Amino acid sequence: MYLAAILKRIFIKVYKTVMSDFFEILKYTLPALIVFITAYLLIRKFLDTSLKIKKADLILQNDQYILPVRMQAYERLVLFLERISPDNLLMRINRRDMTSQKLHSELLSVIRSEFEHNLSQQIYVSRESWEVIKNAKSSLINIINQAAKSIEPGSPSIKLSQTILESIMDKDDSPTDVAIDFIKKEVKELF
Repeated sequence: MYLAAILKRIFIKVYKTVMSDFFEILKYTLPALIVFITAYLLIRKFLDTSLKIKKADLILQNDQYILPVRMQAYERLVLFLERISPDNLLMRINRRDMTSQKLHSELLSVIRSEFEHNLSQQIYVSRESWEVIKNAKSSLINIINQAAKSIEPGSPSIKLSQTILESIMDKDDSPTDVAIDFIKKEVKELF
């Protein structure tokens, strides 16, 4: 029994010493831990805010460089559409000595050449704009092909020109005018 009492006193003394040391350590480490967590959270919030500001600046700088390139792409595509519009195209290509078959061939060749020259502009415009432009080109080619089928291949080119222009006039809007209007609306949305 005496041994048990001694062990109990030793245990209580060790326990008090350990607990005293533990609370002493806790007295210093708990405030340090609170300061560390607060500093960590503040620094993390600062870095997140700083990162968001840098991203916004980068987007703004990109817009300063990309917007002029996009505008130039829209300008080139409008120019393409104007160049392949039937009235402009026929004025440029049609000659008195041409047959309708030769004019038909030249019209398709010029449209494809102009389109291929402007293929890279699709990078800078929306998918919808590019689809409208491709549809305008395809519709115009269909109109020219339909007109060419209704004319004798050896007839004068003026007959094919008249048939193409009549086909365009029968429609409410020419395919190129529809595409140009779409591009104008999209450009207005940029501003």
